[in-house]
Amino acid sequence: MRLIKKKRLSHQRRRGRVRSKISGTGARPRLAVFRSLKHIYVQLINDELGVTVAEASSLSPELKENLSNGGNVAAAESVGALIAQRAKQQGVEAVVFDRGGHLYHGRIKALAEAARAAGLKF
Repeated sequence: MRLIKKKRLSHQRRRGRVRSKISGTGARPRLAVFRSLKHIYVQLINDELGVTVAEASSLSPELKENLSNGGNVAAAESVGALIAQRAKQQGVEAVVFDRGGHLYHGRIKALAEAARAAGLKF
């Protein structure tokens, strides 16, 4: 029980450190990633206005029917490509990447690289 509590506290600290250094603006929103065991979620957030510009997840209707598992690297790549497409529809070219306290590794890295390949700059 103590190990789980320590892991959660460590994750919250890492997330706070990352979050204190970055902020999204109208010209360059924050690309925030949330990763659960079953799915991956991403939002483009304008922190100045406190609004979400665009969002995508492994539960999005476009992706849900094609994905057998929403919590793997293939799903993260699909979500990265989808968020880049939706960002371009909103006129967003560049973003600030918020990895949410997770290591830049695995699903987080796959999502970021897919978004870059689809045309987002960060």
